[in-house]
Amino acid sequence: MPSVNRLYEDLRSKGLAVLLVSFRESPDAVKQAVQERRYTAPVLLDEKGDVTGRIYGVWGPPTVYFMDRGGRLVGRASGPLEWETPTARRFLEELLALPAPR
Repeated sequence: MPSVNRLYEDLRSKGLAVLLVSFRESPDAVKQAVQERRYTAPVLLDEKGDVTGRIYGVWGPPTVYFMDRGGRLVGRASGPLEWETPTARRFLEELLALPAPR
């Protein structure tokens, strides 16, 4: 997750939004993890897994969804990924450069 933190800090001024979702964990455990790991992006709690699992079909984190500026799903990836590669950064910068739909 350090690479997600760095990417979020680098690109949020360009419009990158990152939401970390806690999946089936207690609020106390999540709070402790956020502090220990120094997450900088907002963390949403899904303590029972209802939203994450039933609505989005995520049963095993980490899963990443890419949304455009209009809120449309444009990509999905599962499993741990390294976000500091030139390819990953270029993908996100190109996605951020797309105009918002009207």
